[in-house]
Amino acid sequence: MADLAAALEHLEILLADAFATTPPAALRDDDLLLATAALERFGRLVDAGRAAFAGEIAERSDRNHGAERLSAKKGCRSAAELLERVTQVSGAEARRRVAVGQATRPRVGLTGETLPPEYPHVASALAAGAVGLDAAAMVVRELGRTRPVADPVKLDIAERELVDAAQGHGDAAPVRCTADELTVQARAWALYLDQDGPEPDDERAMRKRGLRLGRTRDGLITLTGELMPDVAAKLRRLFDAHLAPRAGGGFLTDAEREDLATQAETRTPAQQRHDVLAAIIDTAARSGEHPSIGGAAPTVLVSVRSADLATGHGAAHADGVDAPISLRAARHMMCTGGVQTVVFDDAGRIIRLGSPERCFTPHQRRAITLRDGNCVIPGCTVPAAWAEIHHVIPDRDDGATHTDNGVLLCWFHHRTIDTSGWSIRMRHGVPEVRAPHWLDPTGSWRRSTTSPTRLADERERERERSTG
Repeated sequence: MADLAAALEHLEILLADAFATTPPAALRDDDLLLATAALERFGRLVDAGRAAFAGEIAERSDRNHGAERLSAKKGCRSAAELLERVTQVSGAEARRRVAVGQATRPRVGLTGETLPPEYPHVASALAAGAVGLDAAAMVVRELGRTRPVADPVKLDIAERELVDAAQGHGDAAPVRCTADELTVQARAWALYLDQDGPEPDDERAMRKRGLRLGRTRDGLITLTGELMPDVAAKLRRLFDAHLAPRAGGGFLTDAEREDLATQAETRTPAQQRHDVLAAIIDTAARSGEHPSIGGAAPTVLVSVRSADLATGHGAAHADGVDAPISLRAARHMMCTGGVQTVVFDDAGRIIRLGSPERCFTPHQRRAITLRDGNCVIPGCTVPAAWAEIHHVIPDRDDGATHTDNGVLLCWFHHRTIDTSGWSIRMRHGVPEVRAPHWLDPTGSWRRSTTSPTRLADERERERERSTG
């Protein structure tokens, strides 16, 4: 092991010296391209080593080893986590290396005999430096989806053809395929290999269903997956029912109201579907019907410095996601879910722990629902069950967690109440709403409710005034 480590360190020094002696800017065009190709060949050999070492770590971390598995002895949950900590690569890259390493290392049979790798052609090309880790991972991933149902002979042919295409071998592939081109071919092979024709569609769908949360990109978490048709139908119906909540129709003239769809709704359909899904998630979280975590209901912990809240500069952090969240999002979640103050000293020791505050009780929520009906923004169709309780006067301004200071707002209107131009105030415990100036130039405050009992009372009072 010492000899291998020393050899790798020597190669590292030689490569660093080569880069320092001849930087890319000093090369002519053709020499630049030749050096780039040579560097890639070197990188493919490194990739082969990375996959081999990751595969060995995975084998030694197999659950069959019990408490003696390598990952457990090093305090990690899995081989991928151990590799991630040793190499400082991302979790996704560590899992990719482990997957390729396991698929391309020799196997051991039930009687102890040595068996070829699951993907022998990929293993051979990878070890020779003929394909890189990205191409190998793609072939393993795409063919692996059909491996349980594919004919072994046809699967072997597909693997060999893809490896040849990656290397530029054969009459059909005189030029090496790029990783993207190889992906297209691999997916075509996967469709050909899937021999589940007689399998009922429902069984096929059950096998392929899934939902995945991806990486953070531009402050957003990617969501991908495949839904069962009945689940998609239910979700689509919810989207249809609440796709374009109208806001402000009561403040427009008849002519302006005819053009309300273009004037009052600024969100795209995709943004509206996101907001509907956010409301569904919040509703489910409030239902109390989910398993507890540590004896408490599933709760997202959001941490933020009090100084950042006071100045309006900085960011907050929610457990479960790597991306920071904005202070506006933090205030939104604080208004909905409550606050607990934790005070640290300069060394980081907890010196004071406050009690949880500012959570509306279920009894208060029911009372506010009876008073408001649903989201108090006029024209919004999001129902009360999906709405959140908004503190009209914030806690930082000594606003109380009381029915006289709480109103129903849907997720979108709650999140944007400070920037949308809508204003809310309480008069004698009754919410009043003022529309943005572009929607109602008069700036009038108006009571807002969809509660059937309150609307019935108002109609009764109007009837009495007209007959009196």
